[in-house]
Amino acid sequence: MGNTNGYLPLFETKSSGRPFLIKLYVLTIFVAICMIWVYRVRYLPVEGVLERWAWIGMFFAELWFSIYWFITHLVRWNPICRYTFKDRLSQRFEKDLPGVDIFVCTADAEMEPPIMVINTVLSMMAYDYPPEKLSVFLSDDGVSELTFYAMLEASRFSKYWLPFCKQFNVEPRSPEAYFHNEPLDDHVNDKEWLFIKKLYGDMKNRIEVTSKQGQVSEDIRKEHKGFSEWDFVSSRHDHQTIVQILIDGRDPLAMDSEAQRLPTLVYLSREKRPHYPHNFKAGAMNALIRVSSRISNGPIIMNVDCDMYSNNSNSIRDALCFFMDEEKGHELGYVQYPQSMKNVTKNDLYGNSMKVIFKMEFPGIDANGGPMYIGTGCFHRRVNLCERKHCNEHEVDSKRESDMKIEGNARDVEEECKALASCAYEENTQWGKEVGLMYGYLLEDGMTGFSIRCRGWRSVYFNPERKAFLGLAPTTLLQTLVQQERWSKGELHILLSRRGPFFDGYKSLPLRLLLSYCIYFLWAANCFPTLYYVVVPSLCMLRGISLFPKASSPWFQAFAYAILADRAYGLVEFLWCDGTFQGLVE
Repeated sequence: MGNTNGYLPLFETKSSGRPFLIKLYVLTIFVAICMIWVYRVRYLPVEGVLERWAWIGMFFAELWFSIYWFITHLVRWNPICRYTFKDRLSQRFEKDLPGVDIFVCTADAEMEPPIMVINTVLSMMAYDYPPEKLSVFLSDDGVSELTFYAMLEASRFSKYWLPFCKQFNVEPRSPEAYFHNEPLDDHVNDKEWLFIKKLYGDMKNRIEVTSKQGQVSEDIRKEHKGFSEWDFVSSRHDHQTIVQILIDGRDPLAMDSEAQRLPTLVYLSREKRPHYPHNFKAGAMNALIRVSSRISNGPIIMNVDCDMYSNNSNSIRDALCFFMDEEKGHELGYVQYPQSMKNVTKNDLYGNSMKVIFKMEFPGIDANGGPMYIGTGCFHRRVNLCERKHCNEHEVDSKRESDMKIEGNARDVEEECKALASCAYEENTQWGKEVGLMYGYLLEDGMTGFSIRCRGWRSVYFNPERKAFLGLAPTTLLQTLVQQERWSKGELHILLSRRGPFFDGYKSLPLRLLLSYCIYFLWAANCFPTLYYVVVPSLCMLRGISLFPKASSPWFQAFAYAILADRAYGLVEFLWCDGTFQGLVE
């Protein structure tokens, strides 16, 4: 795969387009849809005002469905797959790997239990990556001393967990997930396995007992100076900045049980005051960007939700294969991984697995120009989150940026960082407007990704064979509806925004990519033609008005075929993404 200059790519792209017979099937559905349009125009009622307007409304509803169908299949027509070459990365760049800052966000110690949060944190600390170049930051918007206590326990446990993971090549590297998947019977004679399991069990028990009590005991408070910060916390919405470097990766004494370096571990709870806007997760992320720039300043930033632990210890190296590719890497702003769920029920009653989205639509959007940023499981260049536009004449020098030295001892750095995470820091600045994550949007992550693309950066979607992250999906109808409502409103807000695709995006992005994003931007708007199609024909039927051809008419066959064939095709797509039909068709 090399050329005369000796260039060997760190990743390759292959088409995973659908077979010819499936594409032919889609084209027959399109023909049936065109016949529906012809029927509506040809048989427009001449008499009866009510019947005429109902007929016209049906035509526009069907026209909307057809346009949305066309956009959907524009995306799904020819998806692509990405493959990385981590061995080439290791051979050529092992000494020059950039620093990576990992952001984990939590906001409520009751809904997001501390034991779950630290399992995510520990899985991030245990990545197969040089620990001196790895920093993990936890943003606690709930300012919970229980979460801080759990982080303190995790920092101690990591001295044993990280060497254990590396020695036995553990997967996944979340202790809870690993010990749940590895039955005791298989390790009954393995003393080291039993020792680590007991350590984790004891730690888990201490954290859960403390969480049930609802407060940290005085004996525990004496263990770390950081607990004194909570003496000045009025409430979760009114408190000072708390920054605690629990493990300083620069400290020669920060070693694990095998005398190997530990990654940096930081707890942050940004300042909150009643008269200042908090800007939710976007505000927390922007505070993390500033604080991390003073502590570690890694050129690569990765963020995950606190319920999404690492399921693949090579995810960082996979992402770097894209960023450090000598030919195409400099133009990439972020690498998006899919959002995979571990708690989806067998029948997936509420459709929370999102298999078609992440196995068919995102690869298709990637083929059309690059995926959206979905707010978790994403690797960014720090520069693209800090207002820097991509320029062909300038290539980001990751090695130079990773060599920047951070001076000062941990205590002094903590004090400096408090100002960076204060409420007043962003006043009269471009933070939330041109710098960092965008404020004022329900889907701040989606808008941020869109603005990054508009500044000239590209993005890629990577779905490795072993899932990179595993999270928790909503488990009840109410939770699902709340989530879907937020996504729908947020995407419609982006569509209608002054910085959205119709007002700003069309200047910077190709039409094919904008149409691809419209699958989600127009998601909420689908409710209006759907409601019309459900209600109006029923009401007209009560008054003896027919809006559809008779069953004996050849036009009825077009309606029936378009609807049934598309529904059948939707089932085939789902089973295709599930792997049921793929081997048979290929």
